[in-house]
Amino acid sequence: MSAVRFEISMSLDGYVTASGVRPDEPMGDGGQVLHEWAFGDDERGRDVHADSQDTVGASIAGRRTYDLSIPWWGANGPGFEARTPTIIVSHSEPQNVPDGGVYTFVRSPEEAVAAAKAIAGEKDVDVFSASIGGQLLRAGLVDEVRIHLVPVLLGSGTRLLDDTGGHIRLVPTSVVEESKAIHLRYTVVKTS
Repeated sequence: MSAVRFEISMSLDGYVTASGVRPDEPMGDGGQVLHEWAFGDDERGRDVHADSQDTVGASIAGRRTYDLSIPWWGANGPGFEARTPTIIVSHSEPQNVPDGGVYTFVRSPEEAVAAAKAIAGEKDVDVFSASIGGQLLRAGLVDEVRIHLVPVLLGSGTRLLDDTGGHIRLVPTSVVEESKAIHLRYTVVKTS
């Protein structure tokens, strides 16, 4: 059965982008350090990234992430050659949607989950935007949280979560340590 996972790289001080986010620097000034683990020399980091890519059947992101990333993603989306179907939460469809792209636009995070689950089949749904991930956590729609904790202090930027709407309990399920990050996996405890 498909699980919804909130998966994102984060600095030790809680930022998922550096300050200075703009179209030519979508991760902010120096923020690419948050993704070095996925493409670095350490086989453990590359294995974590490969596992993540292999088990995802659809992705969810917000409109801001889309607008900043589309010049790099192109028609193939964030999964690049894998062409992972990507659901974008947006109040309107942008003008710059590439022909033959993997994108579907919906109006709410809840619609995004429904659409992504229908597409993903038995594979997981990957949420990788901080704002959308936070909204889905508050709504009780996230099954797993995966944090790639990078040993850097960014000092400012986009925070992972500003408000979860109360306590959300997590159970640790896996820790992988490597040279550029510690990869943490948690199951979200569902309350009735």
